[in-house]
Amino acid sequence: MIMSTSIAYLTSRSNFLQVDSEIPITKQRNPEKYDTPEVFEANKKELVTDLIRKAKQVEYLINSLPEPEPEELQAQRLQELEEEMQLANAEYIQAVNRLKTLHASVSELLRSMLTEVDDRLIDDGHDMDSSEQCRP
Repeated sequence: MIMSTSIAYLTSRSNFLQVDSEIPITKQRNPEKYDTPEVFEANKKELVTDLIRKAKQVEYLINSLPEPEPEELQAQRLQELEEEMQLANAEYIQAVNRLKTLHASVSELLRSMLTEVDDRLIDDGHDMDSSEQCRP
């Protein structure tokens, strides 16, 4: 990005110069469209400095990267991770199955308790009906 911006600046903010006496300049830019030679040189030096700084930063980052592992170590590490993942998956399946078992037990217990309460309410209702019938 900085390289393309620098090139765009260098080509857009300079005036056309004759580089060969046999080849005439056929085009001129308006003076407000290009920098004076002093400003252009100063900006050119600043751009070069920026590019050098960026190149050094990239070089530093590249040198800071860890050394690549040999393929054998990578393969061994991936195998270990695969085994860990399979173990974790098996533990997860066991936990889900345990959860299903506990859910079924709790559901059955609640169903049993509700059935007992319903049966008592029905029995109490029948007792009330028979006692009310006995009253004069």
